[in-house]
Amino acid sequence: MKQLIKASIGAAVLALSLPAMAEIVVVVNPKAAESSLTKDQVAQFFLGKSTAMTPVDQPDGTPARAEFYKKVTDKDASQVKAVWSKLVFTGKATMPKEVGDSAAVKKAVAADPKGIGYIEKSAVDASVKVVYSAS
Repeated sequence: MKQLIKASIGAAVLALSLPAMAEIVVVVNPKAAESSLTKDQVAQFFLGKSTAMTPVDQPDGTPARAEFYKKVTDKDASQVKAVWSKLVFTGKATMPKEVGDSAAVKKAVAADPKGIGYIEKSAVDASVKVVYSAS
C-alpha cells in the first residue's frame, strides 16, 4: 500500500512539473484576404523577411512567445532577437509591435487590416481569424 501511495505521489509531482503548453494559433484581421498561411509564410512576417503583414508580438519571456517562435521559426528567443537586431541596425525593418498578452494581440490585430499575431487557441473569438495552428 505504501508503495502505491509513493508511486501515485511521484506521478502527480512529475505531472505538475511538466509545463502545460497551450495550443498557439496565428490570427489575422477577419477582413484580411488570407484564409490560411503556411509555417514558412508566418515565419517570414515574424522574422522580417516580408512586410506584407504587420506582426504583433507578445512580451519577451512569455511561454506563448517562446512556444510560437520555437514551433514556427525553429529559433529560440535569443536567435530571434539577433535576427531583428541586425535588421533594425541595417535599417531594413522595424521591430514587431509588442503588446501585453493574447487579449492585447487580438485587439491590435482586429484594429489593423494588415495585422498578424499569435494567441492561445482558447482566446480566439470573432474579432480575429485563425490562419495557422502551431501545434
